[in-house]
Order: sequence, then structure tokens, then C-alpha cells
Amino acid sequence: MKTHALPLALLCAATLASQGAGATDEASFRFDTTANLYEVCTLTQESPGFVVANQACRAFIEATVQYHDEISARRKLKRLVCYPKGTTIEDGKQAFVEWADRKSSDAKLMAEQPVVGLVRALAAKYPCSGQ
Repeated sequence: MKTHALPLALLCAATLASQGAGATDEASFRFDTTANLYEVCTLTQESPGFVVANQACRAFIEATVQYHDEISARRKLKRLVCYPKGTTIEDGKQAFVEWADRKSSDAKLMAEQPVVGLVRALAAKYPCSGQ
């Protein structure tokens, strides 16, 4: 996935600072479970805090993919996600949201750490065959 981590992180920080603490609902803007990530990633443009939530969702996905790619390459570990060249963070977000839509009634999956749910979703969309 094409990544621009530092600019995105700086943009998130600047947006959070400019919008103040009341821009998002702290109770719903969490990353403790896959369900939390799903809630953040599915806020609509009409929702308070949409800009920050969208940036946070994309940053979470980007950081997860960067870590996966780096640890897989550096340690020569089997890749869990094999996305095609040109895949974007937005593609990853859509894959996660579609997966979470289908799994939203599975309490066990939705209670997992969000990084686990995200990798499950990306692996389902971009499987590694032949490894």
C-alpha cells in the first residue's frame, strides 16, 4: 500500500489540535477492539469528528500495514497480507469496513484487538497464495 506516514500523522495531530477536545466523542473514539475501529472507520461525513476519525482510521491501517511489511521482510517471515501493487490505504479501509460489516454480529471477532481484526480483513481481501 502506498504510504505517507509522517505527513498523515502530522495532519492528524494538527487537526486534533485545531478542533479541540470536543470535536469527537471520547467514548466512541477508541481503539480497544475491532468493533471500536469499525465504529471510527464508518463515521459519515455528517458525523461530528468525521475528519479526525477518518484520518485516525487511515493512520491505524497504514501503521498496521507498515509494521506487517517491515517485520515480514526483515525477519523473513511469511506474509499474512499480499496486496497488489497500487493498492491504497483507502482500498484497505474499504476492505476492512466490508469485512467488519459481514462480521459485525460475531461478538468474539469484534472483541479482538483492532490490529487482529484489521489483519483478518486484509488477509481475506488480499490472501497470500503459494507461500
